[in-house]
Parts: sequence; structure tokens; C-alpha cells
Amino acid sequence: MNAPSRTCVISVCFNSSAVLGRFLASIPQGTSVILVDNGSSDLAETRALAKAHNALLITNQINLGFGSACNQGAAASQSEFLFFVNPDSFLEATTITTLESAAAAKPEASAFNPQIIDSLGRVSFKRRSCLLSANEIMGPIAPKNDSQVPVLTGAALFLSKRNFDRICGFDENIFLYHEDDDISIRLRKQVGPTWLIHNSLMTHLSGHSSGRSASIAALKAWHMGRSLVYVTTKHQIKGAFRKARGSAWRQLLSPATLLSKRKFYKNRAFLQGVLSARHDRGAGFRPDPQSIKRP
Repeated sequence: MNAPSRTCVISVCFNSSAVLGRFLASIPQGTSVILVDNGSSDLAETRALAKAHNALLITNQINLGFGSACNQGAAASQSEFLFFVNPDSFLEATTITTLESAAAAKPEASAFNPQIIDSLGRVSFKRRSCLLSANEIMGPIAPKNDSQVPVLTGAALFLSKRNFDRICGFDENIFLYHEDDDISIRLRKQVGPTWLIHNSLMTHLSGHSSGRSASIAALKAWHMGRSLVYVTTKHQIKGAFRKARGSAWRQLLSPATLLSKRKFYKNRAFLQGVLSARHDRGAGFRPDPQSIKRP
């Protein structure tokens, strides 16, 4: 890698080579880029793309989870700012510089999201979280200007390395899902408000960064169930396990689930994940993938 730029883009890869090339090509030349591969089967393709785009590649023999991989990338960065971006995304030419300007204009802020557009051109933003009270949940219409928001999405999280280190990064007890809810709340409580920057644009294809097979969907849903129990317990949400279990059963027994095999397998795995967290509350457990019932 060359001398570090002000911002380092960090992306966690898991069988992401099909979308990684477009993502890397969208990052302005001269920007520091760190890829962390979490035990992918397409490592050779990812390695070739990293070399072609002058990105530092960190490889893990096994999947350590999203937060742990993000922390690895942050530890390797020497830049002032960190920009965690999913590989099934692509940036505009001014995405990063607009975020840097926002950080300078709002020194009291802890972290930022750009405005995220989906593959159909629709604005997508995170307006709710299992860690928010009812009066903190935002309405369905995205803000038209730069706005403080109660929670950020980890699909495109921008913050200073100083703020990231101040809260000790991502919680590595969370393997997958809700790690952005957790870090958002900690940033707000320990550092300052979180912001959505309207004129910093990024497209996120969503759901394409790790493949779309039924087995992967089931595995991800299992982790979602465990993470839900963990973060709600950690943040002292009353009746955390009971609420998670009730939500899982409602999803599994809904008519939409019963009419769709894919939804059935996914929601069954979500319930399995919740129930597996009954005793350890979802903390620090790595599953045997063969133990999760698959289609």
C-alpha cells in the first residue's frame, strides 16, 4: 500500500469476489483500502482483485465474524478516518470527501452514514433498531437534509479512528447482525451524536456480499437470532430473551412463512438461533455449521 490517505476504506469479504471488482473500481485512486477475507472459498479471485486495485488483503482461515474482521482492518489502518463499507456496494466520486467535510463541520459528532441508494434507485436508511425506544424510531421517509439519526447502518459506517478506538471498536461477541445497532448506541452514549449526510451518496445492492444460497440464508438467520438475544440483553432491554423468542415464533408461524419454503427454512433457523442463546445469551459462541437444519 502507498502512504495512507485521510480515509481508509475497510471491507469484509465472504465469497464476495463476484461483486468486489465493481466496488473496488468505484473507490477513488489514492484511497487506502483494506480487505479482510473471512475464510472464503474464492480467496484466489479476491487476492487477484486486491492486487489489481492496490488494496491490502488480510486473510482469515475461518470466518471470524463481521465485527472481528472490521476490528482487524481498523488495527491495520494508519488513516485518520475509517469507512466500513460492504463489498456489494459502489461509491460516487465525492462520497468520501463529502463525509470528510461533514466530520470537519460537525466535530461533536461520533459517526456518520452517507445516503444509501438501493439497486432500484430508492433511498434506504436505518430508521429503527431493537435497541431503540418507540419514541426514537424514525418515520418511513428519509431525511431531506443532513440529520441526526438514532442509529447507523454498518453497511457504510464512517468515523474517525480516534472515536473507533475510544469505544474499543466492534463488540466481537457479536458474530453477525446487530453489531451496527450496538456500536451506534455506544458511540452516541460515549462520544456524541450520529448523523446521516444527505449529499454523500452510495449504492448498496444488499444481500449479494456473501452469496444467496438457502444454506447461507439459514446460517445468517441463525446468527441473527443469537445476536438479537445478545444485544438486547447487553443493553438491558427488559424481557430480552422472551421478546426474541416471541418474535421468532410469530415469524415462523406467519402465513407468508408457511407459503414459502425459503422463508420457512430461514425463519426456522432464526428460531433455532434464539433458542440456542437461552443459556449463554448469545455471547461468544461459534457454531458447527452442520448443526443448523438446512433445506
